[in-house]
Amino acid sequence: MAFIMSEIKPFKIRNIEINPPLVLSPMAGVTDISFRRLLKQRGGIGLTVSEFISVEGLTRNNPKSKRQMRFYENERPFAVQIFGAQPERMRMAAEMAEEVGADILDVNCGCPAPKVVKHGGGSGLLRDLPRLETILKEIKKAITIPLTIKIRAGYSDSTINAVETAKLAEACGVEHIALHVSGSGDITTIQQAFDRFRETNCDGVLIGRGGMANPWIFRQIEDTINGRRPFQPTLEDKRAVLLEYFDMLREDMPQLAAIGRMKQLAGQFTRGLQGGALFRTALYHSHSVDEILDRISEYFETISAGRQYFGEAGKPAEIIEAPELDSCEVGVGM
Repeated sequence: MAFIMSEIKPFKIRNIEINPPLVLSPMAGVTDISFRRLLKQRGGIGLTVSEFISVEGLTRNNPKSKRQMRFYENERPFAVQIFGAQPERMRMAAEMAEEVGADILDVNCGCPAPKVVKHGGGSGLLRDLPRLETILKEIKKAITIPLTIKIRAGYSDSTINAVETAKLAEACGVEHIALHVSGSGDITTIQQAFDRFRETNCDGVLIGRGGMANPWIFRQIEDTINGRRPFQPTLEDKRAVLLEYFDMLREDMPQLAAIGRMKQLAGQFTRGLQGGALFRTALYHSHSVDEILDRISEYFETISAGRQYFGEAGKPAEIIEAPELDSCEVGVGM
């Protein structure tokens, strides 16, 4: 690993340095302004990216789509990722992203969700390269910030065309390409990140769901790159990060929505913790801010004292498990 660590360096997208070379991957319904802020404050993120945003919503003044472009100054460098299939609307949305101050405009050509693909967007663009070419040229003419894209190896296993797509994109002025699976895709440990760097010789890696399960994963990878012992969060750190996230959510959205998002993160974050499944179940049965806060206090006080956690009312309960999240299915079309 020592050799490969010495090869891992920051990289640039035009004049924008991505340092460390670790990107918080966009996830629909997850990487909103609160989640990005939470993870950015843990350290180790070189680039944050918005949730992927529908150009149909954005260019028709949908309030939710516009809210998805919000970001904090300390997130920079920050990219807005858009999806769609109509060249004119893609161009308009790209202009809007530049106007709100995004550092980079990213086009999603990787999402395989049927709701996205049936309208020609996401990975649907990989089976219509002439349309993709038109879209990229239209966007490139309209913006001055760097244009990047995220692609898959191909629309399907029988239509692998990543190299052809990358060459087309480069010819259209695209300045960076993220390839799902080779440079991103389900990195959940420090070792997996280094394996990805070694196996693919990529400039950087994207991490999505791994950051939900472990908000410190970026910092831990950066520590390892720099020869430091990876930061290990204490139980108190884990309790504090849940409470901090809940505070951020309640600042930013109505109470019920904040409770729903909190349950979503907790469902991923507590995997592997002692009594975690029972804790998740207790949270799912909570319907108010006070209940959520009480459950968090009960859980962490119990396991910090070395006692076994039995869930609600101290009794074993039927366990409700958090669903595995798909990085672009969640929230599509909302």
